[in-house]
Amino acid sequence: MENLRFIRETMERSQAFTAVSGIGGVVMGVVALAASLLAWRVPGRTEWVGVWMAAAVVGLGVALVAMSRKAHAAGTTLLGGPGRKFAWNVSPPLLVGALVTVALVRADLTGLLPGLWLLLYGAGVVTGGAFSVRVVPTMGFTFMALGAVALFLPPSWGDAMMAAGFGGLHILFGSIIWRKHGG
Repeated sequence: MENLRFIRETMERSQAFTAVSGIGGVVMGVVALAASLLAWRVPGRTEWVGVWMAAAVVGLGVALVAMSRKAHAAGTTLLGGPGRKFAWNVSPPLLVGALVTVALVRADLTGLLPGLWLLLYGAGVVTGGAFSVRVVPTMGFTFMALGAVALFLPPSWGDAMMAAGFGGLHILFGSIIWRKHGG
């Protein structure tokens, strides 16, 4: 029995996390496009940050529901071996993003947020994607490249960069994942 448990655990560790949902990515992209239109119209930077924080919460909820459904349909659990590794690796950059957001809002440096959010989200997707299908880390590197560009653009370009990244890239890569890897 001990040998069978060892074999099962070894096989779980070697599997890729395939519950990344293409449909979820597309919906997250649509949420981000709506947020970019709304954020562009709000009067102040505090409200702007609030719009994007609300979009992040909705996007995270969409991702969790979509991944959970895809994992259930495949007969696996979301936080089984590969899923746990994915979550463990994607979480630190997202936590850093939350902390840096608070610091930059307090310092009135919100113009840096689009670039940093895109970079840190991309870093999380790259590190988590190391345990997933190949297109996932590619998506992360694309987010990072866009974030690097956004850091050096005028702050007035922030909503456009957020729409391009969190909207456009999620829709693009979500469609690829949906077509090649299902749900």
